[in-house]
Amino acid sequence: MRSSNPVFSRRGFSRDNGYAGFNTAAQAGYAQGNPYAQNPYAQQDVQQGAPPQAPAATGRMTMDDVVMRSALTLGTVAVGAALAWVLLPVSTTSYGLAFGAAIIAMVLALVQSFKRTPSPALILGYAAFEGVFLGVISEMYNSRWSGAPFQAVLGTMAVSAATLLVYKAGWIRVTARYARIGMAIAMAFILVMAVNLLLVAFGVAEDGGLRSFGPLGAIVGIIAIVLGAFFLTLDFKQIEDGIAYGAPRSESWLAAFGLTLTLVWIYVEMLRLVAIFSSND
Repeated sequence: MRSSNPVFSRRGFSRDNGYAGFNTAAQAGYAQGNPYAQNPYAQQDVQQGAPPQAPAATGRMTMDDVVMRSALTLGTVAVGAALAWVLLPVSTTSYGLAFGAAIIAMVLALVQSFKRTPSPALILGYAAFEGVFLGVISEMYNSRWSGAPFQAVLGTMAVSAATLLVYKAGWIRVTARYARIGMAIAMAFILVMAVNLLLVAFGVAEDGGLRSFGPLGAIVGIIAIVLGAFFLTLDFKQIEDGIAYGAPRSESWLAAFGLTLTLVWIYVEMLRLVAIFSSND
């Protein structure tokens, strides 16, 4: 059974601990030489042992769909960021607006994450508010470390391209075990960062604690970027499987949503890392 939570289903998990939305029975079918057994998107009799072939114009997801919707979602983030950069100069007021935009973006992302079906309005709304937040913090970093946002964009593109290269080359095999171990590490990292945030808020940890602008902060930032690259491999695998198994075209919105979440994660961490290295020059 596929998970009803797109955050986990897009990462390739099912309630039965299967991978890419397929349950244990599907994995058993694959092991017996029929990779399309129990395929939730199959349009043909699986006993024939042939790959599912979606009839022409039946609304099945393609790579073009994923690229188009990802471009639209990321473009919305970019437009929101550009407008915020131009219209909201660095000030206490803009920081407040950025915080508010981040909260709204998080709420929209959570609502979409728990919906059974993708909502383009929610996804694009998330992208717009996330863009406002990124525009303000990017301008803030640029005012102190000139050129940091541009370097962060280049760094994000480099990490994404390198991750896609090693994935397509087969140097990384996205298996259920790989995904479980990586997600366990990611959840532990997020938990530690949440605890660190509380300690900083209550004055127990000084100078940002683990998120300081020193060597420790740089190490934590590098770990976060590596985790972002891990998330990208799961995104690539989910997209690849969705296309191969004839997922509905609407699933391409979830693919765009997942890629946007991951790229925003990498960009924010890259921005901090650039600032840390610039501070130590």
